[in-house]
Amino acid sequence: MGFDHSLLCDFRARLIEGDAADRMLRVMLKRLTEAGLLKSGGRQRTDATYVLAAVRRLSRLELAGESLRAALEELAVIAPGWLQPLIEPEWDKRYGRKIEIRKVPGGPEAVIARAEIFGRDGQKVLAALWSPDAPGRLRTLPQVKVLRQVWVHHYYWDEEGQLRWRDGHALPPASLRFDSPYDTDAHYCTKNGTEWSGYRVHYTETCEEQRPEIVVHVATTIAPVQDGQLTEQIHDDLAQTALAPAEHVVDAAYITPAHVQRAQQVHGITLLGPIVADHSRQAKSGEGFGKSAFAIDWERQQATCPRGKTSSQPGTLRINGHEYLQFRFAKADCLACPDRHPCTASATRPRSIALLPQPLHEIQVRNRLDQQTEQWQRRYAVRAGIEATLSQTVRSNGLRRTRYRGLAKTHVQHVLTALACNLTRTADWIAETPRGRTRSSRFHTLCTAAAG
Repeated sequence: MGFDHSLLCDFRARLIEGDAADRMLRVMLKRLTEAGLLKSGGRQRTDATYVLAAVRRLSRLELAGESLRAALEELAVIAPGWLQPLIEPEWDKRYGRKIEIRKVPGGPEAVIARAEIFGRDGQKVLAALWSPDAPGRLRTLPQVKVLRQVWVHHYYWDEEGQLRWRDGHALPPASLRFDSPYDTDAHYCTKNGTEWSGYRVHYTETCEEQRPEIVVHVATTIAPVQDGQLTEQIHDDLAQTALAPAEHVVDAAYITPAHVQRAQQVHGITLLGPIVADHSRQAKSGEGFGKSAFAIDWERQQATCPRGKTSSQPGTLRINGHEYLQFRFAKADCLACPDRHPCTASATRPRSIALLPQPLHEIQVRNRLDQQTEQWQRRYAVRAGIEATLSQTVRSNGLRRTRYRGLAKTHVQHVLTALACNLTRTADWIAETPRGRTRSSRFHTLCTAAAG
């Protein structure tokens, strides 16, 4: 006997409770370990891809109008008698159907005017909801909460007490703003020219020749969460399940000197990936003195420039959340230096260099040198295999489109996708099914044949 399809939503809800989907993955990994197909201490690799939300991405103007419409619709069901006295004659035309605004005649000024009409209408509803005689339960309705938050994000009170539409530069960060009133976990993000509203999923898999490639960790985040924010969580989770690798291969987004240090000290993991290159003007142009040209005496806390001048005691500086030591040179020494122009672009200020604390600086320098070698490149080449895993799950299981609304349900989909991927790969490994070859365009194949 089967079961009614409407029960699937109840089944999915049960998987969300208590991280049941993640427990299913852990059970599978335990069974694979017992079968000798999986072990800790090997090599693993991680990468992420974008996931589109199951709701339409709205413009700011559409978001304001649709948030108000959704709240009015909800109130019309729950408390029609309370809402009816608030309704104005124009509201049926404005909010009686789904808000879709492609283009507003009149340009930016007309957009602001329309937005502030939405703002005044929404503020009237919010003021009534928070009045002493309003039923308290109405303030806890989901779409009412969304409406209030959207108004905080996109409107402000000016000095004259008028509700105004926020300028785009005065908005909260994308990680806080909503893109739709129907999925408040979906957020806007852009990466390498790709723009989307939704989520981001991180897959970590084994990559050893003697065993099948198994997905051992799945993490789902809102879209604006950067890859490097997941590195420590991935290591901690893998260590907790006794599946921490000896070597973890990642791309530049996941790795910093601090991540390399922590991975080794806390879990004994060698974190392998390209450290971001020196982006200073001198390093990019190949002219003048980059940071590597300065000798550092860590005991005396001094830097010596190529002309033999020493810096003063360093101060501290925070850049992108990381603490640096800033070594400054004397103004008199810099102004009189014959190499001043290639060393610094400032006409009046002396040269200064910002370096990470000694242990992290040494990791940074060593890794930047290592990643230029052929041996390091051969070790790192295995990372490209994770792209095949993402491609497989995208083509076979629709990984880049969530079927559900909300972060928790989307994560369940990603874990179930990983389970399906592991089942397929394990079956292929047992059956000794040959792996598919990397697809190439016909033109590339022709060029390769001609070169051979």
